[in-house]
Amino acid sequence: MVGPSERNGGGRTDRGQAHTLEAFAAAILLVTGLTFALQATAVTPLSASTSNQHIENQQRAVAGDLLATSAENGDLEAALLYWDPEADSEDGKFVGTGEYAAHTEGGPPNDFGETLNRTFLDRSIAFNVVIRHGDRNENRTAMVDMGSPSDNAVTATRSVALPEDANLTAPGHEDTTLRRLADDTDPGAFYVEYDTADGNVYDYVEVEILVWRM
Repeated sequence: MVGPSERNGGGRTDRGQAHTLEAFAAAILLVTGLTFALQATAVTPLSASTSNQHIENQQRAVAGDLLATSAENGDLEAALLYWDPEADSEDGKFVGTGEYAAHTEGGPPNDFGETLNRTFLDRSIAFNVVIRHGDRNENRTAMVDMGSPSDNAVTATRSVALPEDANLTAPGHEDTTLRRLADDTDPGAFYVEYDTADGNVYDYVEVEILVWRM
């Protein structure tokens, strides 16, 4: 038979082993928790960077799609021709810019501008629209200037051919063609230079949209 002292000794041994296992399990859980916390901290900046890049890629794609759609339905060309050659400035200017040479609070007052505002401005995204023209597109004319782009700004561009027989879309000048401007008035009456080597094309321009979060 086993005596009382032997039974008690065995119980103490079992309880000691159980406490040891519990302590070991707790230590493993603690180490696992710390490891997970460190990994989560290390991943956070990378995740934020990846998210920002995803947003910028989306904005670039949206700007590109907007330019493509506006070019196909004629809104982009109409906006490029929304020019008043007799405006109260040295060389004319876009209609509706007030005292400024470009629109500063959003898109121009036409279908292209409404699309810009609906797509970007209503979502607190700022944008600039610049037309590059000249022999090597070295000249720049701003249609929209909402300020200096931030570091996360993205761009989209679209080349547009302006026909010689295209009419201005500014009120009161709908019967004025680009060729007539080139032939009958001061060359500075229109912001794009006339390229006589392009046949029936007045000139090719490149439209650039820059977008960034406000």
